[in-house]
Amino acid sequence: MVYEQRRSIVARGAAALGFLCGVFGLLAGLTEHVWKLGATGWFTGGALLTLLAVFALIDGALAAQHR
Repeated sequence: MVYEQRRSIVARGAAALGFLCGVFGLLAGLTEHVWKLGATGWFTGGALLTLLAVFALIDGALAAQHR
């Protein structure tokens, strides 16, 4: 039970960080700021992190149902 809760908390935190990275990328693109990763890098990294977090949440939910 504790492992599923920890996985869920980590996945939710990763989803929040991914969303934040995506927002940074969007703002950088709209304001035309030049960063090391660029607007595309921040947005893509945020999207990837959010996607991985969603998969972790789904995996945790499926594992909890099979117990």
